[in-house]
Amino acid sequence: MPTSVPGGCPLATEIAAAVAALEAATHRELGGSERPLAVSVRSGGKVSMPGMMSTVLNLGLTSGATAALAEETGDPRFALDSRLRFLTSFASQVVGVGQESLASVDRAVAGRNGDPSAFETAIREVEGLIREHSGEPVPEDAARQLELAVEAVFASWDTPRAKTYRALHDIPGDLGTAVTVQAMVFGNRDEHSGTGVAFSRDPNTGEQVPFGEVLFGRQGEDVVSGTSLTGPLRELADRESAVWTRLLTVLDQLEEHYRDACYVEFTFEAGELWILQVRPGRFVGRAAVRVAVDLAEAGTIGRDEALLRVSPQHLAQVRTPRITAIDPRDVFTRGLGASPGVAVGRVATTADRAARLAAGGPVVLLRPETSPLDMHGLAAATGVVTARGGPTSHAAVVARAMGKPAVVGATGLTVDAVDGCVRAGGRTLPEGTLIAVDGTGGEVVVGEPHIVEAATDPHLHRLLGWADDVASGADGDRDERERLSSAQAVLRGAGQGTPG
Repeated sequence: MPTSVPGGCPLATEIAAAVAALEAATHRELGGSERPLAVSVRSGGKVSMPGMMSTVLNLGLTSGATAALAEETGDPRFALDSRLRFLTSFASQVVGVGQESLASVDRAVAGRNGDPSAFETAIREVEGLIREHSGEPVPEDAARQLELAVEAVFASWDTPRAKTYRALHDIPGDLGTAVTVQAMVFGNRDEHSGTGVAFSRDPNTGEQVPFGEVLFGRQGEDVVSGTSLTGPLRELADRESAVWTRLLTVLDQLEEHYRDACYVEFTFEAGELWILQVRPGRFVGRAAVRVAVDLAEAGTIGRDEALLRVSPQHLAQVRTPRITAIDPRDVFTRGLGASPGVAVGRVATTADRAARLAAGGPVVLLRPETSPLDMHGLAAATGVVTARGGPTSHAAVVARAMGKPAVVGATGLTVDAVDGCVRAGGRTLPEGTLIAVDGTGGEVVVGEPHIVEAATDPHLHRLLGWADDVASGADGDRDERERLSSAQAVLRGAGQGTPG
């Protein structure tokens, strides 16, 4: 763990001072025996790398603090659930306990419908896993918990998954990361609590409508991991209308501030909305074009900036291909289209096999859900399908960022990595079977179907018209990428630079 920060101030001293300030602001004490404070520990890099860096939630819930939280709220089940969530994230992100071991604990709790005794049993099991892997018990000193979590977040910058992501997105390896420590709000607090992810615009089309998912009575990791069945964001309007109204206002304010579509992670506790994290939407393809054009036509940005915001590589994805004339007998399974386009490749059931099989041709990665540990397989695959998760799950977000077709939430799909096959609708496909994935319609089809390209996009037509105005005198027979690139070269030569 680093021992100092720029300027020579010892990191431990800086953390202690910041925690003291947070305790004063919240009137709580980290790990305290009365009104305990719990925090999340997550990365805060200059460039967001969704899902690639470590996060620890509910830190500070020692055994004593958990008992104090139960007494304060009158809800032992909530306190034990929160303690278990801390232990599982600590085990995974700090100690290195495998997800398979922790998944069996989660299934045991789910099978007993949240019985407090089930939480107590699960807590003992995870504490045992931590002791087995680290040789030490879980620290009962909250300050020590925080020190180890901060060290783990810093160390996650150099994990293979993070390095792979940076290589794919041209992010310099020497940027490094900060660590953000935030007071927890609890989406698992009661029936008026929950968590979600929202885009201010549809990331698949760029349309100006809120898009995302919500999960009631749970915490944020349950949404982004893809392990839980989420609902569409619009469900907030029916169940928590005040939270929905406030969220719409916040999304408008964020777009006005950032002058771009935004991605937001939020939690609501007892009917009160909290924004946890915001970043630019980073749309690609047709969505990137539409957002840039719409913002320019609304006067939020200028036309020149709109031209600079769209990469020439995005244009290859604007005319989204679709599978047509599907024979129902060829449909293997269906899910939610989460990243537009069509991918054709051979079935791979693990990230390692996808990376290996890709050397011989295109592959499609099929998983129950994906995690940051699958990053090398996602990079190698031409498309991805998951049995669980929604349109803001890890698989969906990463696939969209890479411009790869994705289908998520294919609930009829079973992935058997041991036997190297996938099953759905009474059929079994061995690894290596050729399939096609339609990331718009959500179909997974056996074989190589007929594929058509979408018609010309009107937003692209307007954008290229602006490009031709900038690069006046250029050859009108150039292809779309050349027209945009020529305009960008003129703008950058005139000192416009790259939009921030």
